[in-house]
Amino acid sequence: MTTFDVIVIGAGHAGVEAAYAAARLGCSVGLCTLTRDTVAHMPCNPAVGGTAKGHLVREIDALGGLMGLAIDAAGIQFKLLNRSRGPAVWSPRAQADKRRYSEWVTRALDAEPNITWLLGKVGRVRSEGGRVLGIAMEDGDAFGCTSLVITTGTFLNGLIHVGEEQRPAGRLNEPPSQELAESLKATGFQWGRLKTGTPPRVHRRSIDFARCVGDGVFVEESGDVVPVAFSFLTARPLTNQISCWLLHTNDRVRDLVQQNIGRSPLFNGQIHGIGPRYCPSLEDKIMRFPDRERHHIYLEPEGLDVDEIYINGFSMSLPRDVQTELVHALPGLEDAELIRPGYAVEYDFIQPTELKSTLEAHRMEGLFLAGQINGTSGYEEAAAQGIVGGINAARRVRREASFTLGRSEAYIGILVDDLVTRGCLEPYRMFTSRAEHRLLLRIDNADLRLTPHGRTIGLVDDARWERFEARRERYCSNLDRLERTFVRSHTGDRVAASQVLKQPEVRLEALRARPGLRPGVARRRARSVSSLSERSPAFAVATTAGAGFASNGRTITTRSLPRACTE
Repeated sequence: MTTFDVIVIGAGHAGVEAAYAAARLGCSVGLCTLTRDTVAHMPCNPAVGGTAKGHLVREIDALGGLMGLAIDAAGIQFKLLNRSRGPAVWSPRAQADKRRYSEWVTRALDAEPNITWLLGKVGRVRSEGGRVLGIAMEDGDAFGCTSLVITTGTFLNGLIHVGEEQRPAGRLNEPPSQELAESLKATGFQWGRLKTGTPPRVHRRSIDFARCVGDGVFVEESGDVVPVAFSFLTARPLTNQISCWLLHTNDRVRDLVQQNIGRSPLFNGQIHGIGPRYCPSLEDKIMRFPDRERHHIYLEPEGLDVDEIYINGFSMSLPRDVQTELVHALPGLEDAELIRPGYAVEYDFIQPTELKSTLEAHRMEGLFLAGQINGTSGYEEAAAQGIVGGINAARRVRREASFTLGRSEAYIGILVDDLVTRGCLEPYRMFTSRAEHRLLLRIDNADLRLTPHGRTIGLVDDARWERFEARRERYCSNLDRLERTFVRSHTGDRVAASQVLKQPEVRLEALRARPGLRPGVARRRARSVSSLSERSPAFAVATTAGAGFASNGRTITTRSLPRACTE
């Protein structure tokens, strides 16, 4: 029997981060998946990031994970959200070419010599005396391991609904994991049932975008003029290659949903799982807010050379014929050709209160869970759990202390703490409002907060560490310059520039011309959020979250920093 240090079940966003982290830490890793064609697949929205989710991606990157680099390589439209507000809620988001994203991640995993692909379907977890021994495949093969990370997404007893149609599946045309689900249930875990969904896809050539924009039916949404990178390592300039389009539902859409609500599995009792409150289906939106005249809809390409257009905001599980009518009821989509209908998928999850803060199960030593199996929603939440699970799985093999992050250190710490202490009654989604320390947990300082952790763990190599130290030294020098340079305040008093910048109405740009105050900036071609903050009036507030860090014999804490001054 072949034995690995770590086996990871599932190659979605959680699984690839777990496998990559464990392999980078020197463990032999068996990565088990049905097919390499769906590695890091995006079955729902072809995008990464967004409010709070972008924070998670930056933190994964700062620790040494894959997602930030992957979306920078495969992104086709980039936006920094919430620019009109303070830096605490600036959040990168990018549309992805979903095929290229998957291919990039697959190549990254192939480049790791410690990863071995195990193609097949896992039947059960092998254990003895409350300790993981390995896995048994449905075809009879068995593999041993010291640590096992399960990242099965929506596949545990997955059931797809399209109107009255039902079929067992974890995703469209992919079989569910039923034997593995029963194997885990036999362990005694507390279980639940959740639901998620996806909208119809339509053919791009069946939509006259130019005419609809010209007629004012669609609003064309472009990316940022100067795109901001997700990864601190991205050195090449990013480019926006597509547009998205905004439109709205109308009375005809509302009437069709209300007339056919009895055929919706969500409302006729066919679906028992609880869906995401913050990403509701079309049926939910119409029935919860019957007086609302319209809802936002976005048309988003799924890639540069694919025909599919994703109808964001139009998730549903109504019958196929009703979905066709609803799509044609949207302004500008009267002649749109449906490629495939939307669907809802129900799946089993394990209540995350069954886990330690390392994501290891209380009931079984060496068993780690990450992703939607823990009741979360979203690629970013899954990836964040994946890197935590992979690190701790590897550290268990190496008999090293476990790795955890506190709520004051990272959104990842908040995510894990919320899950293991509060559990889930519905699919969990990350928001900035969940962070008590959100003014400090910004995207521009994710590396200052977490890259030292990545270095200590072993995920940050020498080249990245040298680059990080140069940025940190430049940052500390800029702070020193602000504190040593004195300017006149609005009252005429002579005070340190750092004190003046605490006033919201004061902009650094007005002070930069003064002798000795010109800040040092990075010499790089790509515009990351860190370089954006260094070059803008907000550069002075990139800091660690609570704990200080040493530089040139001086420790800087958050209490010594000026308040953010935004553009």
